[in-house]
Amino acid sequence: MYDILSLDDDDARLDLVRMAEGRVNIRDQQELVRRIIADCRAGQGGTVFTLNLDHLVKLRDHLHFRAAYQRATYVSADGAPVVVMAKDLGEPVERVTGADLVAPLCHAAAAAGVPVFLFGTGDFIRDKAAEHLLAESPNLIIAGSESPPLGFDPTGTAAREAAERISASGAQICFLALGAPKQELFANMAVCRSPNVMFVCVGAALDFIAGANRRAPSLWQRAGFEWAWRVLQEPRRLTARYTRSLLYYFRYRLRGGDDRMLRVERRRKQDAPSPIRHL
Repeated sequence: MYDILSLDDDDARLDLVRMAEGRVNIRDQQELVRRIIADCRAGQGGTVFTLNLDHLVKLRDHLHFRAAYQRATYVSADGAPVVVMAKDLGEPVERVTGADLVAPLCHAAAAAGVPVFLFGTGDFIRDKAAEHLLAESPNLIIAGSESPPLGFDPTGTAAREAAERISASGAQICFLALGAPKQELFANMAVCRSPNVMFVCVGAALDFIAGANRRAPSLWQRAGFEWAWRVLQEPRRLTARYTRSLLYYFRYRLRGGDDRMLRVERRRKQDAPSPIRHL
């Protein structure tokens, strides 16, 4: 399904689109999987974020979260509203969520001999997710797996030590299931200590894979109402978050998407330094 053996060197892009403090530089899932595997085979690490409305809300006020996003290697559009916002700005991108990314990326990693690491959520959930991933991709190499301690500071001493363990494991892809903004802050710090590891932020993906949480039916996902399903599943935890997100989106639409002038050049010359990797 994925051509993991080749990647045109001159096909590297600047951001496809910027919206407020957010940015997207990945058009679809196939492109993202292809680029991650190509980078891993070249010994190049980085960070992978999936932009949604909750992130856009947090990006307004969280300086370190903003800095992590600006340094991210790859950013996809996670959620129907972000896809609509990108389309309004002239860029038709597809929705690529962390939950949708794990299985195909593990399949590609298994085919390429790229070891992975699972970091975050609970031990039981992580172990069950590993079982499912190995059942789907028997050749997958899981180099390590661990949960952070309670009160985990994503940039503190324990985080730095965890980053070093991930690097020492030989993993080239690390799935981070910590939730935002903790996973993005950890990834931004960890890649400096583990420059050969691609840190992929996947939120609740391992919980879905393990069956600990039920994901929205595909019809709800296609209709753009996965957020509503999640609120129904966890109303006390998620109602306030999605209320803030919806208010943000409605204000954005009422303003007529006034970030239209934030588009940037789509492509750069082959020999130009990457503005993403060299921040």
